[in-house]
Amino acid sequence: MSDKPAFIHHVNFPTTDPDRTIEWYTKVFGMKYIKPKSNTKVVLMTRGNFDLHFTPVEEMDRMAPYHFAVEVEDWDGFLEHLAKLGIRHTRVITRPENNSQFCYIHDPDHTMIELVFHERRPYPPVPKKETAGSAAALTDSAGNGAGQAGGAMSADEARAELTATEGR
Repeated sequence: MSDKPAFIHHVNFPTTDPDRTIEWYTKVFGMKYIKPKSNTKVVLMTRGNFDLHFTPVEEMDRMAPYHFAVEVEDWDGFLEHLAKLGIRHTRVITRPENNSQFCYIHDPDHTMIELVFHERRPYPPVPKKETAGSAAALTDSAGNGAGQAGGAMSADEARAELTATEGR
């Protein structure tokens, strides 16, 4: 038995517009919306290796200086992705002690997100929890997730689809 946590399962932030939040996090980070099985109004999003939850609120309280950080595998590629989407970021800072880089972006509700890149850090793939056959069953002939009707899918379907598409 260990007394140490394994990893952060998810973090929860407020959102004033759940549909806009789903669209933005899907577009920017390639996350998938998970349809809750309960009657909760919380927006559940997954990237396969981390989850974000968003609780609908009528009005946004200012959160600064709170933020979360996302590590990216390809720094230049991700900044080009942001530029194509029209998402501005702060000035890029390089830490000379480890040659890491970081900058900040904001989601539509102004939640601050730190983008981080560590040149020497290895990037293991998302752990496979599904077999190739079961992941393939979740995609249609065009390679789209079968669980995407209405944009929502179960957590297992979303993780399997992300795992399958990462291998393409």
